[in-house]
Amino acid sequence: MRALEKAFQGGKAMLQTSRLKLLALSAGIAAIALCGAGLARSIDSPAPSLPNPYRAAGAFGQLPAGRTWGASSAVAVDAEGHIWVGERCGKNSCTDSNLDCILEFDSSGKLLKSFGGGLFAVPHSIYFDRAGNLWVTDSGEVRGPGSPPPDPAAHETKGHVAFKFSPDGKILMTLGKPGVSGEGPDTFGGPNAVVQAANGDLFIADGHDPHKGNARIVKLTKDGKFIKEWGGHGSGPGQFEVPHALALDSKGRLFVADRANQRIQIFDQDGNFVDAWKQFGAPSGIVIDRNDVIYVSDSQSETYDPKGPRYNPGFEHGVHVGSAKDGKVTAFIPIPATPSANNAPEGITVDAEGNVYTADTILLGVWKYEKQ
Repeated sequence: MRALEKAFQGGKAMLQTSRLKLLALSAGIAAIALCGAGLARSIDSPAPSLPNPYRAAGAFGQLPAGRTWGASSAVAVDAEGHIWVGERCGKNSCTDSNLDCILEFDSSGKLLKSFGGGLFAVPHSIYFDRAGNLWVTDSGEVRGPGSPPPDPAAHETKGHVAFKFSPDGKILMTLGKPGVSGEGPDTFGGPNAVVQAANGDLFIADGHDPHKGNARIVKLTKDGKFIKEWGGHGSGPGQFEVPHALALDSKGRLFVADRANQRIQIFDQDGNFVDAWKQFGAPSGIVIDRNDVIYVSDSQSETYDPKGPRYNPGFEHGVHVGSAKDGKVTAFIPIPATPSANNAPEGITVDAEGNVYTADTILLGVWKYEKQ
């Protein structure tokens, strides 16, 4: 684990200093896209012909002195327009850290509040319910092949849960068992996202690894009692490979970011399959506003390796904007990607003015795109 952290920290300094350069590149590409020409951001990657009515506004959020951004996939906006971020303790994991990782910023990026220290392995998503409480999932330790094990004591007490917090940081409910990976009615194995229906029912997207572990949607009552589940590994209707994010439209339909299958699946609230959309790329994040405008972040699509698992010709890293009613894609925000940086914008949220915020695991931190 120490070797992994050292490597991460070593690369992080270079990534932090290149954030503005990369964002400038994004803005330049965006301007060209508006003119209808477009340039590829990665090797042999076709640029979308969609307009980009957004301006890259730069990195968002001011951390305290001495603290630097780590990876993040969790970002959400509350009713006051404040931006909340789940930040992975200056690296890609909080397993061995007690830093507060749930951060509240005002609209200017000033840090207002933080909490959550010692509770999380990997804060993965943030979601605000109708009562103004926030749900934060902890997908558990993200570890590559050959990585040393994390601290055993920390690993046994963190991960595989969804916390419900009051806005002041009080834990109101815990779904799952901290540190326990499972597939039962009261355990999870890599929960990625939470969303709540109008009647209070909860839906959990569970399973972060393609072709192994969990791959399901779990439906619970507002009190956390198990109702049903559906899914399983595969690419057929109702099957998943990394159900990475959730959203509900105005009709109450459940949208699932079926990331490794490079599609969005749509269900009714009983789990009945409605449709599958592939026009939004390989979705990592989904948000649907009150007007049924859908925003989908794609951190996975690659076009430079036809034999790679993320090969998705015609798509590239960025944010697709369209309609949740008919699936039409109307705009695209390009975000820089290279063969050595295969993961970029994951979490996504949109404020009342239509500005887009993405939480990033490679560029690190949160980035803002202003509606023009």
